[in-house]
Amino acid sequence: MKHIRVTVLSALTLIALLSAAAQQASKHILSSEELKKAVPAEYFFRGQKAPTQVRNAVGFQLADGKMTLAALVDASGYSTAIQQKYQGMLITESKLNIGGSALPPGEYGFGFTSDGKLLVMDVANNDVLSTPSQTDAALQHAVPLKLVEDGAGYKLYAGKKWIQIKLE
Repeated sequence: MKHIRVTVLSALTLIALLSAAAQQASKHILSSEELKKAVPAEYFFRGQKAPTQVRNAVGFQLADGKMTLAALVDASGYSTAIQQKYQGMLITESKLNIGGSALPPGEYGFGFTSDGKLLVMDVANNDVLSTPSQTDAALQHAVPLKLVEDGAGYKLYAGKKWIQIKLE
């Protein structure tokens, strides 16, 4: 009888451990706790650091552990020209397809422009990607930054503007 209890207890422990490992290794949108651990407090862009807004951060993790993070930044110390296009940081460990354009792994700045585009820049403020954004007029409660799983990819929202992100 004691041997059966030990066997059952061992089996349950193994199942619990495997379940926890499977959950950590599965593709998922990052929780606020995971974001607090992964998003840097400051982000270097165009020669200076800006504080990130962890409360306005989103991201996802793939089954292989690679992450993609986006967060709004406080760009008040930058020139007006940079502020008009630099609203956030984007860090990706995987190759992405953003609105139909390829983006290699790296660290970038991004912004949704007034003329309806998403602009992605390298950390020296050189444009590397520009693609039209969409507007979700039916969205009831727009938030500064949101990530929604969408079929084979994700939608990154900034207010009511959004862009499709897929893995390459």
